[in-house]
Amino acid sequence: MEIFTKGIFGNIYYNINEKQRFVYKKWRSRENISMRKVRNIFMKSTGVVRRVDDLGRIVIPKEIRRTLRIRDGESLEIFVDREMITLKKFSKMSDMNEVAKELVEIINATIDKTVLITDRDKFIAGAGPLKKKYIDLNISRYLEKVMKDRTSVFEPSIHSVELCENEKDKLSYFIHPIIMNGDAVGLVLAISDKNDIAKLDEKLISVVAQFLGKHIEE
Repeated sequence: MEIFTKGIFGNIYYNINEKQRFVYKKWRSRENISMRKVRNIFMKSTGVVRRVDDLGRIVIPKEIRRTLRIRDGESLEIFVDREMITLKKFSKMSDMNEVAKELVEIINATIDKTVLITDRDKFIAGAGPLKKKYIDLNISRYLEKVMKDRTSVFEPSIHSVELCENEKDKLSYFIHPIIMNGDAVGLVLAISDKNDIAKLDEKLISVVAQFLGKHIEE
């Protein structure tokens, strides 16, 4: 079972088992179950203990940073719930999710290609026949490099490419980074399983990327 929850769980997708489903239903219906029990069921302990130094700092272990793709210099959002402090990766694209979903629908209807939008970690919006394969999956190291290089990539002919982690597909595509204040915060892609990515697709995807970058800045 897949659910989407907010608040004490953060904005995260969870695959939950029968015990968790029972607890979640109890909590949602406000029956006799404590918030502590809900947190204990859903939150996984890492077994890691860190001291706070005299400047109030703690070190997030390297393996956790690698697993959650927390990069040097990246921002974390801080949530407090009674005695608990929760850290969540901060995405500058998060406020644009609804706009992104509307944009991909419009562009898909115009160019008849699958259109995808990512933040720095995963695919957050999509429209078109291939979107279900990518939404909510982590982007590949290749796309991370494209974002880091801040350059667009135009490939009108089908060839093997890895867009999400550990999975290659045969596609033609155009990729354009979303730039905010000089930093790449995401990507816009037009992809196809045919040799039909055209200059019009390139222009429209570029406009969408520029539009998103400008509105995030504002």
